[in-house]
Amino acid sequence: MGRELRRGYTTGTCAAAAARAAALALWQKQLVREVTLTLPRGEKVTLPVTVHHGPDWAEAVVFKDAGDDPDVTHGAAIHVRARKTGGGLTLRGGAGVGTVTRPGLAIPPGEPAINPVPRQMITAAVADVTPPGQGLELEISIPGGEELARRTLNPRLGIEGGLSILGTTGIVEPMSEEAYRTSLVPQIDVALAAGWETLILTPGRLGQRQAEERYHLPATAIVLTSNFIGYMLEACAERGVKQVLLWGHGGKLIKVAGGIFYTHSRLADARQEILAAWAAARGASREVVRQLLEVTTVEVAREIIDNQGLGREFWDSLAARASQRSETLVRGELTVGTVMLNLQGEIIGWDGMAQQILEAWGHGS
Repeated sequence: MGRELRRGYTTGTCAAAAARAAALALWQKQLVREVTLTLPRGEKVTLPVTVHHGPDWAEAVVFKDAGDDPDVTHGAAIHVRARKTGGGLTLRGGAGVGTVTRPGLAIPPGEPAINPVPRQMITAAVADVTPPGQGLELEISIPGGEELARRTLNPRLGIEGGLSILGTTGIVEPMSEEAYRTSLVPQIDVALAAGWETLILTPGRLGQRQAEERYHLPATAIVLTSNFIGYMLEACAERGVKQVLLWGHGGKLIKVAGGIFYTHSRLADARQEILAAWAAARGASREVVRQLLEVTTVEVAREIIDNQGLGREFWDSLAARASQRSETLVRGELTVGTVMLNLQGEIIGWDGMAQQILEAWGHGS
């Protein structure tokens, strides 16, 4: 039996703890070394803090502990500086905390990227510390946050200048697939808010880069799915998306043609079998089928298929199959086209719907 993975704390929990410690130092001159919070689900947690203060301010720091989750923000220092004001609670984003620049997210454009639940947690954390009739300004900053944010989805979501203060439960569940899937969905909301009715779903950043740089497709319509193609298709359908263009390397989208919508190779890798079956249905010899069952890359498979004279029709029909499977998954609630690329970004197969979508964007055959 392996050891149980250790849970960690969200940036929202860290910010709430630092806010409480800073408020205690500002109002009550208490320089605490730890803070206990009640999380949204009722759990109580205690986090270590470091507190500094000046004549009219106090600042607390909490270092984020993400547990055994491979979070890019693990170890980041969450700073909260508190100052007295005339009334109410004001939250500001300092250096390393991003600013929302596009509609479609839970926070409106122009506001610091501090999500609703963390805002509630921070408010609750300082409520019993702030004297009646007094006000408090809290500025949250994360040194190095702007650089860390480049390794997150924030740039794609239109969150500029740093990280987001996130969390719905206050706890980071290690290696949580659900949490990662959920983090991908806001891309759809941002694309819809930008006015797009057709979205481009691509598994990885290679496909994204080729779509933007080689084919000049609209960057704000592109949504990264990682391996969760089916989950993101269903999320599109739930949000009323009209059309989807599946766009990416053939190695991923072949799996969709076989009805595989979670495409991580560790759990789902039937590329050879799908290619072999597709070739056999088009008259390929037993020897060709055997060769396809043994190949390890799509590039090698293409050579075998092209040498049989199957070529473009083979890949176009496979793309059409991927679209058909996708539409079946979402019960026909949206229309899907598929484009399959090679490693150089060249189109090796597409279906009729994909051609229509690309022609609408000025890219005909």
